[in-house]
Amino acid sequence: MSLIVQKYGGTSVADIEHIRNVASRVTKTYDQGNDVVVILSAMAGITDRLIGMAREASENPDKRELDVLLATGEQTTSALLAMILNSMDYPAQSLMGHQAEVVTDHCFGNARIVDIRTDRIKELLRQRHVVVIAGFQGCDPRGNITTLGRGGSDTSAVAIASALEADVCEIFTDVDGIYTADPNICEKARKLKAISYDEMLNMASLGAKVLQIRSVGFAKKYNIPVHVRSSFTEEEGTMVVNEDSGMERLVVSGVTHDQNQARITLKKVPDQPGVAAKIFTPIAEAGIVVDMIIQNTRAGGQTDLTFTVPRASYKTAIEIEKKVAAEIGAEDVFGDEQIAKVSVIGVGMKDHSGVASTMFSTLAAENINIILISTSEIRISCIIEEKYTELAVRVLHSAFGLDAGS
Repeated sequence: MSLIVQKYGGTSVADIEHIRNVASRVTKTYDQGNDVVVILSAMAGITDRLIGMAREASENPDKRELDVLLATGEQTTSALLAMILNSMDYPAQSLMGHQAEVVTDHCFGNARIVDIRTDRIKELLRQRHVVVIAGFQGCDPRGNITTLGRGGSDTSAVAIASALEADVCEIFTDVDGIYTADPNICEKARKLKAISYDEMLNMASLGAKVLQIRSVGFAKKYNIPVHVRSSFTEEEGTMVVNEDSGMERLVVSGVTHDQNQARITLKKVPDQPGVAAKIFTPIAEAGIVVDMIIQNTRAGGQTDLTFTVPRASYKTAIEIEKKVAAEIGAEDVFGDEQIAKVSVIGVGMKDHSGVASTMFSTLAAENINIILISTSEIRISCIIEEKYTELAVRVLHSAFGLDAGS
């Protein structure tokens, strides 16, 4: 007998019939003798509708009350699934985040889990209940309802699986696994049988939308196997595991792309100690995340400094830097929103040379100019013009032997 945590996303619980399908999957796992904990998202589109209602009620909704409102989406699906399971004569009980004692910090809208007290969940499991928990939510030490941000149900699932020391956490979604590239733009992309935590962390941070990055971080920290699979088929999906667990070590496991990028350049910046801090401190204070940074030294004690930010933060960031440029004596500030980041990722890169040269020569052969480069032990990322994104993904996918049937 195993303890299995199953998480179902918004498309999997889109209506009552979909929730009945979830119930069938849950009972099949239960009938195999397993203990089952189910984490649910809100129905697809509900969270956005609730946000819209909040904005109709107030131009600037109170963050605490917004979290109270948003938590009702997962509360609805959890109660409905528990009702269906009980009507099928399977004992089930739904728990909201605070009832499951998912304790978070005070950051409304993007709270972080600090503790999960599992006594109530374990007692229900001992009674052979299916425990249905509303994902995406918890409560702070003062008893306020909090939400975990976009993709937070993934984080809920893996965190609860970690706290319970579950045998596996199954993430059911509308895709049947993790692919070597986005199959919507690369028709030769193929599904991976397994991928390491580190590869998945990089994919999630570099544009892949399958798993929320914080959930992968939990899985890696507590060594919880995560099985990403479709709720609409019986096919095996992709296991996210420790790289020492016997998985195939491909040189490159995947190609990702991220079109949510913009770059900003400060021209002829004084090359002096403390100048970089003056450039990036106000950006940090504005809550803007900086990704890639490159500095080109000029003659005469000057340098050009370029960095990337999320496209939604571009206008705010460039206004900040215009003020900074005036203060530090930089000649000019300019930027570009029409860029994208393309990355190749693989744990096998640790032991193989030539990955960078293959990537650069492949892009050059298609006359795709590289604007910025960033590397880590298992990843190389290039900023290119956005119009070449799909072409870049496809040619890199082929160049590293990832095409289906290759």
